[in-house]
Amino acid sequence: MKGNGIQGISGAVRWLLQAVSGLLLIVLLGVHMIANHYIAAGGLRTYEEVVAYLSHPVVLAWEVIFLIIVTFHAVLGVRSVLYDLGLSPGTQRRLDRLVGLVGIGAVLYGLWLLWAIT
Repeated sequence: MKGNGIQGISGAVRWLLQAVSGLLLIVLLGVHMIANHYIAAGGLRTYEEVVAYLSHPVVLAWEVIFLIIVTFHAVLGVRSVLYDLGLSPGTQRRLDRLVGLVGIGAVLYGLWLLWAIT
């Protein structure tokens, strides 16, 4: 079925995007956990340490990429699980719009939080 957005992408391509984003998450989450919990004294950073940490442009870019990839991966995963319920094509189109909007909202909220503390 052809359409706009994610519904216009074949199932195999969506599966591949899900797999690639999952592999990226292993790396991104690993670096995030090491930097924020293993290197930090006591396993946690204070608010001031988080602000100082995020003030480095490379770190900020890394965390933004992490936010986008984890949201993308989650949106594709939730969409796949809900599609397995055997939804009608009309419901699938509405679901695509809804999870897309939720994903965009989550990324925008995360970017706003990053902007607010840096």
